[in-house]
Amino acid sequence: MASILVTGCAGFIGSHLAERLLHDGHRVVGLDNFDPFYDRAYKQQNLALCLAHPRFSFHEADLRHGLDAVVDALPADPVEVVVHLAAKAGVGPSVKDPMGYLENNVLGTTTLLEWMRHRDIQKLFFASSSSVYGNTPAHPFREDMNLLATCISPYAASKLSGEQLTYTYHHLYGLDVLNARFFTVYGPRQRPDLAIHKFVRLLQDGQPIPVFGNGTTARDYTFVSDTVDGIARGVQYLLEHSGVYETLNLGNSQPISLLDLIAAVGTAVGVEPELAFQPMQAGDVDITYADISKARRLLGYAPQTSLAEGLAEFVEWLNKVAYTPAT
Repeated sequence: MASILVTGCAGFIGSHLAERLLHDGHRVVGLDNFDPFYDRAYKQQNLALCLAHPRFSFHEADLRHGLDAVVDALPADPVEVVVHLAAKAGVGPSVKDPMGYLENNVLGTTTLLEWMRHRDIQKLFFASSSSVYGNTPAHPFREDMNLLATCISPYAASKLSGEQLTYTYHHLYGLDVLNARFFTVYGPRQRPDLAIHKFVRLLQDGQPIPVFGNGTTARDYTFVSDTVDGIARGVQYLLEHSGVYETLNLGNSQPISLLDLIAAVGTAVGVEPELAFQPMQAGDVDITYADISKARRLLGYAPQTSLAEGLAEFVEWLNKVAYTPAT
């Protein structure tokens, strides 16, 4: 049993991870700043199970302002691993607000790394993104690809900057690091601005589905429990190894085109989609496609959930949600 700090614990992935880590027997300290990107009530409901657990403690804090204010409230047992999920997310919004993304994702990460250094916390799991690959022409994406000129959105640039910062702290201060590039995570509690969530709501409301481009763009949709399993395995790997600096893809290695996704969502909802074609959005990439062989080798990572199964679970969850978040 370890004491693990999870930043962004009230979010989509963070809340699922906190529950998984508690289930695995760990103590979890959760941090979240309830960024107003979407309805706070959403995140409060995400945390309901964790807040009722005796090994969970929560602190509302903004990484940009430092963590000294919550240090005294941390449990007596020292934090052994930090899982850094907190970030301002979304490719499209980052094009409209690049300064906000760089401030949150780069400055916030630097502040966290400095806090870890001064508190002698030596193990970090950092959440990066498949966005860092941009429109790299070779598929599937491998972790050793040259990414010097691939980022086509401020969000992607902020995540690649985070990876570079973690290497700096590994090199200078011996920080053990796993960087994980997430690939289009979906499932219960997904943010309301993301495609699957929006598509389901539009179909249920009898509205057409916007199709940006010609519908051939593809994403490597990965169900949240599979991503969380990869993170939990990564935490265990960090606890058991030293001298670590690795970057891993946590995807599904099965890209799905936008038109095929919409058809699958229609099947899950039981509604024939009506399509509304629109121009491509700035910053969007053509495809994401993860080579997951390294994560399989190091962590035993093996996604288990098919798209049809994951969509059915998401629709079931959404139909039970007791509120309608602002979007």
